[in-house]
Amino acid sequence: MLGQGPTDGLVCWSCGKPTGILGKVTRSDECLNCRASLRCCRGCRHFDPTRRYQCRENVDKNIVEKDKNNFCDMYQPRDVVKKPGGISTQSDKKDDRKKNFDDLFKD
Repeated sequence: MLGQGPTDGLVCWSCGKPTGILGKVTRSDECLNCRASLRCCRGCRHFDPTRRYQCRENVDKNIVEKDKNNFCDMYQPRDVVKKPGGISTQSDKKDDRKKNFDDLFKD
């Protein structure tokens, strides 16, 4: 589903530009700016180059082309923030997640 404005929704894992996609990312979705596949390992929140098969989830087989669309059931869009110099980081830090969890139980 496309958002109302160019700054809404998913940010491209490759170029950092807003895609306008809200909700579910399909296999045919690609960035309008750089044409990168969006439903791929590189755009997934579980992508981690230091892990087996470069995935934090327990997957049975390696997906070789990490930047191409795939059928992985573990896919979840990665929430990223692009920084100067082309560095991208996940916007939800461990401390932020813990604080949000703790806030649920405050009176």
